[in-house]
Amino acid sequence: MNTDTAAPSSTEKTRRAVFLDRDGVLNEDRNYLWKTEEFVLLPGVVEALSRLQAAGFLLVVVTNQSGIARGLYTENDYQNLTEYMRGRLEGYGIRLSGVYHCPHHPVHGKGPYRVSCGCRKPRPGLILQASEELGIDVRRSFLVGDTQSDMEAGRTAGVGRCILVRTGHILDEKDIVAADICLNDLREASDWIISHSKTQQTI
Repeated sequence: MNTDTAAPSSTEKTRRAVFLDRDGVLNEDRNYLWKTEEFVLLPGVVEALSRLQAAGFLLVVVTNQSGIARGLYTENDYQNLTEYMRGRLEGYGIRLSGVYHCPHHPVHGKGPYRVSCGCRKPRPGLILQASEELGIDVRRSFLVGDTQSDMEAGRTAGVGRCILVRTGHILDEKDIVAADICLNDLREASDWIISHSKTQQTI
């Protein structure tokens, strides 16, 4: 986990956020990505994040990173890529309020990383942790992902709307029905979020 935005001093959760999967939503999905030279932002991502930030949303990345558990790269490798991603986005004036990751896998993990944890999506641990630490009202927030597990994590955490995009995994019907809406990419998702946030009701 890595955050740089302090939560309000009050215990009341008032902030709205867009929770974002990383691979296949923000950047090209390359299996077990950890090298900075292979990190490629998807078309329209900068524009979409800029619009969401301007609309007052916190931008929070929640990502499974089982490559750590599998021994394909280290926590330091992951953190180096995270700082590179932050730097790229900050160059466009985009600030990520938090980047949360799960390094575990219940079957293929090695040593202490082989565990059935609460943070690996489809479980909601990363979203709930971010909500507590950043003072986020999940009911007034949105999630954008490219898999059914992203949608399930958002649902279980109580996120107001969960959006599936087609820029990552190949989707089938069971993926699509798990989402509130399926759109082509993050740019379309940002349009949908901004238009629906004006009338979104808390539950």
